[in-house]
Amino acid sequence: MAGEIRSFTQAPSAATPGDSKRRLAAVLAADVCGYSRLMGIDEEGTLARLKRIRRELIDPTIAEYNGRLIKNTGDGALVVFDSPVEAVRCAIVIQQSMVGRNATLPRAQWILFRVGVNLGDIIIDDDGDVYGDGVNIAARLESIAEPGGINISGGVYEQIKNKLVCGYQSMGDRKVKNITDPVPIYRVLPDLAAVKRAHRSRGIAAAVAAVVVCAGAGGAWYFWPLHAPQEEATAPAPSAPVPSKNISGPVATAPAPASTTPPIAEPELVALKGGAVALGSNEDSSEKPIRRITVPPLEIGKYPVTVAQWNDCVAAKACSPAATGDPATPVTNVSWNDAQNYVRWLSKATNRNYRLPTEAEWEYAARGGTETKWWWGNQLKTGVANCKGCGEPYDSHQPAKVGQFAANPFGLYDMGGGVEQWVADCWHKDYSGAPLDASAWTDGDCSAHVLRGGSWKNDPSYLRPSARGPYDTSVRYVTHGFRVARSD
Repeated sequence: MAGEIRSFTQAPSAATPGDSKRRLAAVLAADVCGYSRLMGIDEEGTLARLKRIRRELIDPTIAEYNGRLIKNTGDGALVVFDSPVEAVRCAIVIQQSMVGRNATLPRAQWILFRVGVNLGDIIIDDDGDVYGDGVNIAARLESIAEPGGINISGGVYEQIKNKLVCGYQSMGDRKVKNITDPVPIYRVLPDLAAVKRAHRSRGIAAAVAAVVVCAGAGGAWYFWPLHAPQEEATAPAPSAPVPSKNISGPVATAPAPASTTPPIAEPELVALKGGAVALGSNEDSSEKPIRRITVPPLEIGKYPVTVAQWNDCVAAKACSPAATGDPATPVTNVSWNDAQNYVRWLSKATNRNYRLPTEAEWEYAARGGTETKWWWGNQLKTGVANCKGCGEPYDSHQPAKVGQFAANPFGLYDMGGGVEQWVADCWHKDYSGAPLDASAWTDGDCSAHVLRGGSWKNDPSYLRPSARGPYDTSVRYVTHGFRVARSD
C-alpha cells in the first residue's frame, strides 16, 4: 500500500547463503482499484480502513495459507506461495470477505482489490526481493483483473483445476510485455452469482460437467450445475450417514417424521421469558441509537448448531455441503441461505416452527440480563470465551467444541466467540428506524444479513453483545455459523 500502509504482513528475512536463488513459485500480485481516487475523497479515512483490513483480514489470511510477503508495490503487494492452490484460496477468501466489508459503505468508498496469480520462475536476490517472468506475468494478470476479481494464468489453472475446482471463464491468450509467447488467462468464478454472470456473457471453461464453486477457507467443494435455478445447491448425501448425537439431549420429544431416514436430534433449547431491555451501544456508529424494547418470550439454542446436527440435514439431502471435523464443534462455512435451508428442514422434520433468532432477540439472549460491555463485566477475562486473545484453550485453525466455556446468566453457551452467528435481519448501517417489537428487520436491500457474536478468529471487541456486522447473504465463510430459535 502507498502512504502509511507499508505491508500486508511481515517481510521475510533475506535469503541465506547457500539458498537456491531461482525457483518455481506461485506469485500473487494485488493492488487497490482507484487508489488515487479514494485518497482524494478521504485520505485519512482510506488509510485507516486499509490498516484495519490489513490487520484483521489480509495479514491473517496470508499467514493461514502459508504465504510470504516479498515486497510492496505502491498501492499493492507481491506475495509468494509454494502452492498455487493455497495462493488461489487466499485470494478467494480476501475477495469474498471484502464483499461484506464494503456493504456498509457508499459505493464510491468501496475498497476493491484486483488480484493476479501466476505459477512461474522467480529469481530471489540477496535482499529477499524477487524478479523474473513469474512476477511480470502475475503483475499483468492483476492489472487486467476486474475490480474485486481474480485472474490466474494457464499454468495455475492446470495445477488447480482438479484440486480447487471452481468456475472458470477463459479470457483467451494475452500478450505480456517481455514475454515471448502469449499467456492463457482465466477468470476465477468463486460464487454462484459470478458463474451466472459469466454464463450470460458466455465463455466458461468448465473443468467438470458441473461448475463447482470454491469454498472460501474450509477446503470443501460445492457442486452447482450451470442451469441451477436456485441460489443454494443440494449436495449428495454421504454414502453412509451416521445418526448424530445431541450434545446434551433434546428439550422435548418431537413426533417421529414418517420417513426412512435416520432419526434426528433437535438442538437443545433454553426458554427465555422475555422482558424490557436496552439494546445497542455508543461504541460504534452501527450500534446507535440505544433503544429500549420489550422482547417477547422465546426459546433459543443452548449452543450453536453443531457439525453432527448439520450433517443430519445433509443426510436428508436438504443441506449442503457435508461438514467435517469433530461432531461436537459448531458447523462453520455456512451462508445465511444455508442456515435458512437448515431451519426449513428442521421445521418440516419435527413439525415445529424453527427459525433464526432476530437481531434483537439475539442481543437480549447474549446479554443474559446484564448491561455491561460483556456479559461477565466491563473488563476482559481470560478463559470465558473462544477468541483470539481470550486465553486457553485456543486453536487458531478451528473453533472449540460447543459448551467448553462458561454459560451466560441465561444458561446459553458461546454467545460470544466460537462462530459468528447469522440472525434473521437484513443489514442496516445503524438502528435508525429499527422495529421496536423485537421482530426481524427485513425491508430494504437484503443482499447482506447481520452476523453477531464474533468468532474464534476475532479479538475480544467483537464478542460484545452489541457488536454487529454485515456479510453477503449467499456467501459462505469459514467463521460463520448459527443457532436456532423458536417461539411457538
